[in-house]
Amino acid sequence: MSRPQVIPKHRLGQHFLVDPNILRVIERLSELGPDDVVLEVGPGLGVLTTFLADRAALVHAIEIDRSLESRLTDALVDRTNVRLVFADATHLDPAALEPPPTKLVSNLPYNVAAPVVVESLQTLPTVALWCVMVQREVGDRFFADPGTKAYGAISVLLQLSAERTGFHAVPRTVFRPKPRVDSVLLAFRRKHQPANFGWVKQVVQAAFAHRRKTLPNSVELAGLAGRNRAAAALETLGHNPATRAEALTPDEFARLAELLT
Repeated sequence: MSRPQVIPKHRLGQHFLVDPNILRVIERLSELGPDDVVLEVGPGLGVLTTFLADRAALVHAIEIDRSLESRLTDALVDRTNVRLVFADATHLDPAALEPPPTKLVSNLPYNVAAPVVVESLQTLPTVALWCVMVQREVGDRFFADPGTKAYGAISVLLQLSAERTGFHAVPRTVFRPKPRVDSVLLAFRRKHQPANFGWVKQVVQAAFAHRRKTLPNSVELAGLAGRNRAAAALETLGHNPATRAEALTPDEFARLAELLT
């Protein structure tokens, strides 16, 4: 008897990977090796999980949807190097991932893609390379240029922490159900991160919290620094006090955070 079809949950941003042809692209962009410890967020039906397990030393698979437990358990029955944890990845204690992951390779659920990537930059320092499937609109924000509509806090934080190493447009046919938006596979490698990254993150997120306001006003609203102090810091960087967040480059944000320390 065939098993009942699993219905993806819209509220969890689920779009299950069903086309194995995309797996070879993921393998290439993620540079998978036998010593890798991989973190996968949102394993779904286990298509990518089993592929990773056959090529890496260990896979930490984090799934929030308990209704998928029997399907995943069956799919992974012969993969003893998979540690399946049912938890919310956005509230996961990094210390629980032992041994620590060296790569994050995932078909990320649409509704948590950005926060999972941003948090991993700081909380998972052992991750040296990411290969993630995300909504095209979200992917465009990752490495957007200053002054563009897509440029935002995630653009700054990601570009201060990593450099893009791969890009692959993904057809809608690789998912079930077929999404109404385009997707993209992005790979990026960690580079030297500012030592005060936690503070930089606060300044960047505050600056973009009110995009229509000037940067000094946004920083003051967040309670990080007075408007006059922020304006003076901007002038040191060669920007006038009426400057908005999208005008600063990632490196200028790192310098701004230093001046506001």
